[in-house]
Amino acid sequence: MDHSPSRRSLLLAAVAAPFVAACARAPAGDREHLHAAQSQLDALEKASNGRLGVAALDTASSARIAYRSRERFPVCATYAVVAVAAMLARSTLDASLLSRRTLYRRYELVPGSPVTESRADTGMTVGQLCEAVLQSDDKSAANLLMRVLGGPQTVTAFAHDSGDTSFRLDRWEPALNTATPGDERDTSTPLAMAEALRRLLLGDVLREPERTQLTTWMLGNARGFAGIRAGVPSDWRVASMGGAGGYGTTTDVAVLWPTSRAPLVMAVSFTQPDAGAAPHADVVAAAARIAAAALIAA
Repeated sequence: MDHSPSRRSLLLAAVAAPFVAACARAPAGDREHLHAAQSQLDALEKASNGRLGVAALDTASSARIAYRSRERFPVCATYAVVAVAAMLARSTLDASLLSRRTLYRRYELVPGSPVTESRADTGMTVGQLCEAVLQSDDKSAANLLMRVLGGPQTVTAFAHDSGDTSFRLDRWEPALNTATPGDERDTSTPLAMAEALRRLLLGDVLREPERTQLTTWMLGNARGFAGIRAGVPSDWRVASMGGAGGYGTTTDVAVLWPTSRAPLVMAVSFTQPDAGAAPHADVVAAAARIAAAALIAA
């Protein structure tokens, strides 16, 4: 198959047709478009020369889109949602936790740490670290949070205790982003991540104040305008967290609130066979558009 940039662009455009038109294709009650979405995602994967995983859930109808949804993909930065949720859960037992200041030295910082680097002289509170992770994908803030929690294994334990036994976090930043094919470290499945996100933002794993705080931080994600958010109408509220890693891996998780409708929950992962491949948020956006349009039309 020809995977040249022009061929790939044409196929991406074909499967990611205008959102409103996609929603209007099927009559009310007709679920054939859910099956059609599978074919569209398959075409997108073939056009993109990689491996695509999608899980999308409609909280109103329980309809779902699943494409390689039980296969393992690198979590990259999306693990941060689980890590911050673990910190928020712990804060219910220690009211001063989020306001506690964490001090660190510049030599401890890793690349991709704009917020922690700018505040190295004063340190940051645990709450500020949570915000920096979710809104700026600050890698050192993530490491500092994990240090407070007790390491990656504590994040994994929280995920498992919350009902997600597929999730595993094994390493620290930036090593957890290597995304080597066949390496199960720092991976989960799209379905497990979508279900975990539903429980954390819409369920009862967290108390209402902590759930609201997690949602607010994710709604303010300054780096979240590519990926899933780029694939849905601009007037939808989207609480998201995306990441990227080796082998052109791009991943994103989100809860989406369409106008006057119950929310959707989505996890999309895309990885490629070439270690030096560039990340492709456009593939994630195209997959999100296909899945969301099919669910809205259901």
